[in-house]
Parts: sequence; structure tokens; C-alpha cells
Amino acid sequence: MNSLFTDDRATSAEQQLSTLGKIVRFIQRATLTGPDYPSRRIASRRTFLLILGASGFFGAMCGLLVVFSIDLPQMEDLARYRPNTTTVLLDIHGREIGSFALERRVVIGATDIPQTLKDAVISIEDKSFESNWGVNLFRAIEAAYADIHSHTRAQGSSTLTMQLARNLFLSSQKTYSRKLQEIFLTVQIERRFTKEQIFTLYANQIYMGHGRYGFEAASEYYFSKHLKDLTLAQEALLAALPKGAEYYSPVHNPERALKRRNLVLTEMELAHKITPQQAATAKAAPLGLHIETPPNSVAPYFVEEVRRQLEKEYGVDEVHAAGLRVYTTLNLDLQKVANKAVLDGTAKYERRHGWKGDLQNVVLAGLDSTAYRHPDWSERVGPGDYVHGMVTAVHGKEVVVKVGAQEVTMAPEDWKWTGNNAADEFLKNGDLVYLRIESMDVFGEGKATLQQDSGVQASMMAVDNANGEVLAMVGGRDFALSQFNRATQSQRQVGSSFKPYVYTAAIEAGMKPTDTVVDGPVSFYTPNGPYTPHNYEPDWKGTMTLITAFAESRNIPALKLADHVGIHKVIEVAQRFGITSNLPPFLPIAIGAADITLAEQVGAYSVFPNDGIRIEPHYIRQVTTADGMPLETRNPEVKEVISVDTARQMMILLQAVTHFGTGAAAAALNHPLGGKTGTTNDYTDAWFVGFSPSVTCGTWIGFDDRQSLGAKETGAQAALPMWIDFMRAAIVGKDTEAFPTGDAPKKVLAVPLTPADAPKKPAPPEEVDPDDPDSSGVKLVHPEAPTPAAPTTPPPAPPQ
Repeated sequence: MNSLFTDDRATSAEQQLSTLGKIVRFIQRATLTGPDYPSRRIASRRTFLLILGASGFFGAMCGLLVVFSIDLPQMEDLARYRPNTTTVLLDIHGREIGSFALERRVVIGATDIPQTLKDAVISIEDKSFESNWGVNLFRAIEAAYADIHSHTRAQGSSTLTMQLARNLFLSSQKTYSRKLQEIFLTVQIERRFTKEQIFTLYANQIYMGHGRYGFEAASEYYFSKHLKDLTLAQEALLAALPKGAEYYSPVHNPERALKRRNLVLTEMELAHKITPQQAATAKAAPLGLHIETPPNSVAPYFVEEVRRQLEKEYGVDEVHAAGLRVYTTLNLDLQKVANKAVLDGTAKYERRHGWKGDLQNVVLAGLDSTAYRHPDWSERVGPGDYVHGMVTAVHGKEVVVKVGAQEVTMAPEDWKWTGNNAADEFLKNGDLVYLRIESMDVFGEGKATLQQDSGVQASMMAVDNANGEVLAMVGGRDFALSQFNRATQSQRQVGSSFKPYVYTAAIEAGMKPTDTVVDGPVSFYTPNGPYTPHNYEPDWKGTMTLITAFAESRNIPALKLADHVGIHKVIEVAQRFGITSNLPPFLPIAIGAADITLAEQVGAYSVFPNDGIRIEPHYIRQVTTADGMPLETRNPEVKEVISVDTARQMMILLQAVTHFGTGAAAAALNHPLGGKTGTTNDYTDAWFVGFSPSVTCGTWIGFDDRQSLGAKETGAQAALPMWIDFMRAAIVGKDTEAFPTGDAPKKVLAVPLTPADAPKKPAPPEEVDPDDPDSSGVKLVHPEAPTPAAPTTPPPAPPQ
């Protein structure tokens, strides 16, 4: 029994020890300790360190994410994003006449993008665009490997979405930090927008060279047509440009552009987007450029006036970036007529005074004739254009002249007027000559006639009498050479074109057109001594009616009338008509010894055919936002400045000028017309300002430095022909119009009178114009003529 009992206790102890050993071993296994697990202890430490390192890396990446994304835009900002767009100026018929832009862009929708263009861009820029998530890992790794081994960051790996992110929000600086930001933005864009939306944003945002952004603006610039009208070869050329718009510019680097375009076509063929036949045909096609006419080239002086007004009213940023639509008053057809009239008129003046020579020469000036570009060469020229060219070859009977990328030739009959027979007698290589293009073929070769640019300038402005809208404006012969606007900024002596204000004052004082005045020798007494004037012709015509005296522009009658009513009264009348230039109160003012702008004269003369109503000339009808919402615009001032009776009596005088007076040449138009010539001492300025029942137009010609135009260069000789050329087009289709006469009802205008209690228009701020030949960059304020003391003698009796 004892042995049995003893054995049982021993067995129980052994079992307990065995159980305890199992527990210890389990704990050792769980904790990877003990002599049996040395490798597991090492693995444990390594696992711990790995987890710790991964946590640190994850934390660092989170930190980098915060650092690089903290200043990034939110996708809500992109959803509301509107790119800078071009402000467009339209004429009265809705035709574009100019534009302003920080970035020249035409925004289009997804449906406006041709599928072939989309295929071309994707084939060359991002083949996996439709399937990737914004980042192409294989391209990124390949680019990073190449950058590391070349020690540069020249290798590109950007997808279309990454390019979009960079162009919208980031700089083009090649750094790893910028690339990380680009990736963060790309992922967000891909999550927020569809592929179609992304490509449409890209198509509107990408830079395409020469200041154009987006494919539509590029299409209009390079090919002068809309994106939807392009050929396959032209679409491939556009797809080639995002890689490097300036480097592959088809204008500056046509060979590079051609190779890049053909590469695009090859990639499209490999991607099975086009057939081999289509690719071969497109590769054989030339670049086919047809560069659009530079903006603002048809009416540059008018467009500049509009820009100044818009910036004053809406601010520079709004005007140049908000894509406004500006409905102007310009008539594009009449503007072209005005351009031609001024250029033809100055050319005729130049020929009347013979060949002067004195040509500038590129070679003698030490310039590279192969690299030289004249400001006139910014656009292609065509028949009727006046342009400067550079002589490149001179033969006895032929001259070859370079005009930008075009070339023209001249034969002896084209320079016959100069009096020279052989070209090499007066021309040499490198000479800059002034030409009129007579013909031009599609290959850029043409014929021209030799002209002369001695520096004479001219200006013209026309308004619609019914509403005061400026229909046409020319501020000089060549905007590329001088932006100074001689229609609005140049104050010149007006000569006899001032006399209507004198005669208006006399009629308001009770005189009639049929009253008489004596044209004879006279002296006027002033505190500064006697003033003895004379007529333009050295003769006297004795007693004559006001009609004849006005029509023949006799000086003595005008001075007698001004002396009778008082020069202060004459000035007051002129100011009522809208003349704001300084008018010193001395008697010679009556015959035009005052500096006034052409714009003031044109606005003032429109009062007569308008039955005494002056409508402030203006350039803008309406301005709308890019969405078509109208912006507030200032209405022109409309007020009655003389009575209907006074206006109609003055019309008798003004019509006499064009019937039998100094402006009789206008009678050839066989239309109701009126106006007045103006000629100054020494023939420094020549004017004609006149009107039909519907249009008032003024012209001026002279030199900026006020040198003489030459003997007998009167308003009738130098200015009137330009006016006739313009008015011939302005009166087309208006055969039945007539001036109101007698007791006919008062003329009905298209605009209402401005209420008497309306706030006065603030005076425009003085500007500094560096192109003003009179100011040399100083403020546009001309020196006042000396003002003599008021006469102390009693006023004379009415003129006899």
C-alpha cells in the first residue's frame, strides 16, 4: 500500500513539473526568449526598428504633404476659375476692330475641339491620358533615372493634367519641390474633374507662342481661321507647340516646326488615329501659315482712344483681363475710306513738291540688312497699302525692295515723277524708301510705285450728326512710327475755320446773311498799338454781303464783325460750341490765331446741321462682361447751344462755301454740303471742316514741327481733297437727304437733351504723351498766346 501510495505521489509531482515546464516554454515562445530562440530575438528587434522607421517615414511624408500643399489652391477655386480673356472691340456692324489682352485667349467648349486635334495632342504629349490617374509612374521613374545620371532636370515626364496644374497655379521652375506640388495638384484635379473637362481646360490654358493662349487663339493667329476649320496638317502643327511654343515657332523657326509637326503625325499613325495615307498627305503639306492681321491695325488711333476711356472708367485689370465686349461707334467701312483718303492726300502733296531724297540707309547706319525689320513690317501688305521698304538690289531699269517677308519691284515708270531716269542715279542698296503697293501675288511678290515721306502729317475725324458717334478717326500717316493722335491731342492754329463762331455771334447780335460789310483797309486800335490786318489776297472787294464775305473767307469783314460784337462774345460762343482749348481775348483770334484740336472743331461744326444742338462726340455705345451683362456707361452730353433760327441762317453761309466759295470743289459731289476752309500764316496748317445732313467730317494737314507746307498750300488745296474723298463714300445711299430750311420742323435727333440739372462732366486729367512732337514728354498743355489789355476805346459802330 505504502509503495503504491508513494508511487502515486511521485507521479503527481512529475505531472505538475511537466505542466509548469509547458507554461514556461509557452511564455518563452510568446516572448521569443530563452535559449531556443536567439534568431527570433534578433528578428523582433529588427521588426520593431522597421515599424519605427516606417512610422517615421509616414510622419515625414505627412509633414511634406502639409508643407507642400498648404499654399496650394483648392479645387473649388479651379471649379470657379476663369482664365484671362481678350477684351474685344466691335464696330457698329459687329465686326472686330481691335482687342486688349494680357493673355490673348479665346475660350471654347469641349464640343468646339475637333477630335483629330485631341488625338494629335494626346499622341504626342500623353498617350495614356485616358487611362492614367494624372501621373504616369513609368515615365516619372524613367525621367528621374535620366535626370540623376545626367545631373540635370531636363527630362520631362509631365502628363497633360500635370501640365495643366503647372500652367494654372505653379511656376515653370524645374525643382523637386515644385514637382511634388504639381503631383499633389494633379491628383486633386483628376479626382474632381472628368477627362473631358481636364482636356478642355488644357486646350484653353496652354501657351501657344506669340502671346496666344489656347488652341482657338493660336488657330486664329497662325492660320486666320477657327479651330474647327483646320486641316489635319494644321492641327498637328498646333499639337506640336505645347512642348516649346517659342522654340518650335513656325514663324521664327519653320524647319523645327515642320519636323515637330511631322513627328506628331507619325505618333498619330502609330496610335492608329490616322491612316498611313493620311499621315503621308499631311506630311507633304506646307506649314500653310496665314498670320492674322495684328489687332488694332485698321483703326489704331481710334482703338487707343477707346482704351484710354475704358481704363479710366473700369480700370486696367478689368479692361485687359476680363474679356469685355465693347460695342464702339466706329464704322469699319468708313474707317478704311478715311485711311486711304489721308494716305492718298499726303502722297499727292508730296508729289506736288518734288523728290527731296535724303533717305535713311540701313547699311550706312552700320546695321545688319539681313536682320533689319522696319516697324511697318508687322503685317503682310496688299494692293493700295503704303509702307516703308528696304532696297536690296538696284539696276538701271529695275529696283528690288524688301517689305518684310515680301518683295516688290519697281520699273522706271514707277519713279518717273522724281525726275530721275536710271534708278542707280538716286537709289542704292540699304535705302529705306516709301512705297505704294500696286499688286501682290500669293507668293509674296509684287509691284510698287515710289512715294515720298518727307514728314508731313494729316488727320481726319468724322461723326454721325444724329447721335454724335465717331464713325472714323485717323491720327497720322503711320501709327507704327508715331502713336501721337493729331485728331485729339494736337492743338494747331485753325485759320479761317474759326470764322463760323464770329459770324454766329454776329447773327445772334441781330445781323442777317444778306446784310453788308465793307471789305477795305482798316486799322484797329488796341493799348498795344494799331493792328492793321490784310486779306489772304492782296486786294479789297468793297461792300459785300455776309454770305459772300464768308464764302470767300475775307479776313477784314470777319475782324470787323468780331470787333463789333466784342471778342469776348466770340470766345463765349466758341466755348458754347464745345471749344475747350485756350482762347486769349485778342482780335486776331477772329481769323484763327488760336490752337484748337480737330476733334473740337468737328464736334462744334456738327451743331449747324443739327439745328443748334451739340452732341458730345463719343466712341462707345455699350460695354458688356464676358457673360453679356451690360456695364454702366456714361451718356454723351446733349444740349442746345444756339437757336434753330441762328443755326439755319449760319447754314446759308456754310453752304455758300461749297457752292461758290473757297470749298467749291466739293460741289462736284452734287449733294447738300456745307463747311469752311482754314489756312494759317506761312501755310503751316491747312484745314477743311464740313458736313452733309448726316455726317460731319474734318481734315487737317501740316508738319509736326510747324514748318511751312509751301506756297499756295491752302485748306482748299491740301485738306479739301481728302475731305471730298471721304464724303464721297459717306453720302452713298443718302440721295434724298437735305438740310432743314425756313419754317421746317426742328430736326429730330437720335438722342435726348441732357437735363439742365445733370452733373457736369469732370475735366479729363492732363496726360503726359511721349509721342507729342510739341511737348517732348511734358504735359499736354500748350503755351498761351499773350493776352493784351482790354481796349479802353469805346466799341466801334456796326461794320459797314
